[in-house]
Parts: sequence; structure tokens; C-alpha cells
Amino acid sequence: MKIFEQIDRSRRWSDEERAFLEQVQRVADDVIAPNAARLDESGEFPWENIKALGELELNAIFVPEAYGGAPSSYALYLEVVKTISEACASTGITFATNFHGMKPLIDFGNEEQKARLLPCIAEGGLASLAITEATAGSDATGMKTRFVPDGDEIVIEGSKTFISSGDVADRILLFGKWNEIEDARASISVAVVEKGTPGLSVVSKERKMGHRASSTVGLAFEGARIPRANLIGEPGEGLKILLASLNTSRPSIAAHAIGIARAAFKDAIAYANEREQSRQRVIDFQGNQFTIADLAAELAMVERWLDYVAELVDGGVEDFSMEASIAKLRASDLAMKMTTEAVQIFGGYGYMADYRVERLMRDAKVTQIWEGTNQVHRQLIGRSFRHKK
Repeated sequence: MKIFEQIDRSRRWSDEERAFLEQVQRVADDVIAPNAARLDESGEFPWENIKALGELELNAIFVPEAYGGAPSSYALYLEVVKTISEACASTGITFATNFHGMKPLIDFGNEEQKARLLPCIAEGGLASLAITEATAGSDATGMKTRFVPDGDEIVIEGSKTFISSGDVADRILLFGKWNEIEDARASISVAVVEKGTPGLSVVSKERKMGHRASSTVGLAFEGARIPRANLIGEPGEGLKILLASLNTSRPSIAAHAIGIARAAFKDAIAYANEREQSRQRVIDFQGNQFTIADLAAELAMVERWLDYVAELVDGGVEDFSMEASIAKLRASDLAMKMTTEAVQIFGGYGYMADYRVERLMRDAKVTQIWEGTNQVHRQLIGRSFRHKK
């Protein structure tokens, strides 16, 4: 693992950051990882894990100080996501969803909104991001949820599907279309829906291949009323806000995928060094060495690319959309490849639920789907090289 130790040293964490990451690692090792298999089996929401993260005040690392936070670098946030996701992918995505849901409010909300809505999150509250609908996945412009202005309120009609933490969130960042604007793209708007809003209901809870301990639900908005003061920006500014927020949430998903890949790689290496076949350790077969070499090289390169993206964000670079897409694309493809190869190295045992690699393979798949399918990212990256006629 010397390669990865050198990569970690190159990050030059401060003493304070290093101590903080060690705290996160202890919670991951002592609380989160021991719960992972049981929660995957039962499908229970990881409340004990969330409580442990709350005691570390982890949400504070992305909330501005003025609203109860203790903000860190984006690089540190990504490393926290990796660490938690390596221990339990369900808990990792639940934590990351807090960031995904609240970052647009932090970046585009006004002072009154942030002062009113963010302290709850800084104190350990949960957030959700509601974009996807039954007929609108990667193409968000197809959404049908409507925002109807009514004096000082907005009436919401519509539904959302596949919403992470939608049933447990204290704050839901909701995208819909402003009723008074006809154009499908120009009408997209965004508002914060608070927990307990009348007219908001959970209509389904999904049974999933992986991430079974994270909550994924369908939401209905039937005459749900929120204050107009919860509208982020102006009516019709939602698409701009959505695209900007995806630039930081996609590397976050890359970090989540890397956490899964790290776990699978460590399990595969440990097993290959212990298991013997034909009087040889599994790692001594040349074919397996080639596989491990390829996986190690890809993991190292994806780790370093994500470091580069973090440097862009922390350095104040405004346009890093292609770099974010590359990070999400490569990290999620690697997570699927890594877990598949780990199962193969384990052989028949890898197919059994007694070993973590079986769960990791199931958890890895959705990383290629959410935050834009990898086909969409390939299209975005590829067409960025087109010359204008």
C-alpha cells in the first residue's frame, strides 16, 4: 500500500486536519463499519451512525461559520466522504446528500434564508435534494412539479422519485417549474421545503440492490404551501443553480465511489495474500498480479485526479464542469470494476453474503447511474471538444 501512503502524504494536511481525519477514521472503524452488514441486511436507516457523525459535528465542515458551521476545504470534505463510504456506503451517501442538498442554498441563498435554514443542518440535521421524477431523470428539463405563486406563499403540486433521505430530511431542496413561465428550461426554479410541511407526503420507499440502509423514497406534493421566502434566487434561475451545484456534487459522488473501491481493494489484497490454491497463495498467480496491478494503477490515478479537482474548487476556479464529470465517470466505473474483480479474486466465497465484497459490488452499481449516468458524462465530455462551425 506504499503507493497510497505516498499519495496521502502529498495532500499535506495540517496538524489540525490530520487530527480531525483521525477522529473520523475512528468513528468509521469503531461505529460505522461494525454496523454496515447488519443494516444492509435489515434495511434500517443508520441512525446510530448518523448520531456518531453528529457528535463529530461533521455537517459543520461545509456550513459557513456565520450560520453555525466550521468550514473546511473542499479537499477535506471529499476525504471525509471517502472514509465514511469505505466503512459503509449507505452512511457515506447519507452524509454526502446533506452537502448536495444544502450547497446551493449556501452558494445562492440570501442572508435571511441562510440564517434561518442552515443552523439546523450545522447542528447535525439531515438534508435532501429532490430533482428526479418518473419522467425526468438525467434530463431535468422534463420535470413536471409546479410552483404556483400565491401571495406570500408558493403552492407546490407534483411528485419526485428516487429521493435520498427524502423521508428523514429536515430540509429538502426542491426543483420544480414556475407556473407563470412557459419555457421548459427557463421555468425551472428551486426552493427549500421544511420538514413537516402540510401537503408533503412520502408515498413509497424503494427496495434496492445496494445502499439498502440509505433511505430512497417517492415524495408527493399536493397543495403543499411554503413561504415565498424559501425560493432560492428568482423564479426561473433554477437551471443555473442546478448546473452549478452538480459541479460540486459530482466530485462528491466520485469520493463516495472511491471509498467503495478502497474497501474492495483492501479486501481483495488481504484475501489474495491469505488464500492458497495449488500450494500457492492467490496473489502469487501471475494473472492475479496483472489484475491487481491494473486496479492499483487506476485507483491511484483516480485518487490524484480527484485531488486535482479539489484544488480547482479550493483555488476558486469557476468552470470545472468537465473535470467534475471526468472524476465522477472514472471513479464510478472503477468502483464497479474494482468490486467485480474483488468478487472474482474471492471466487465462490465472494458471491456469498458472508464477505463484504458481495455488498460492495451491489453498492458500487448505482454510482454509475446517479448524478448523471456515465453515458451522459461521456457525451458531455466528448462534445466539449467539438469545434464551432
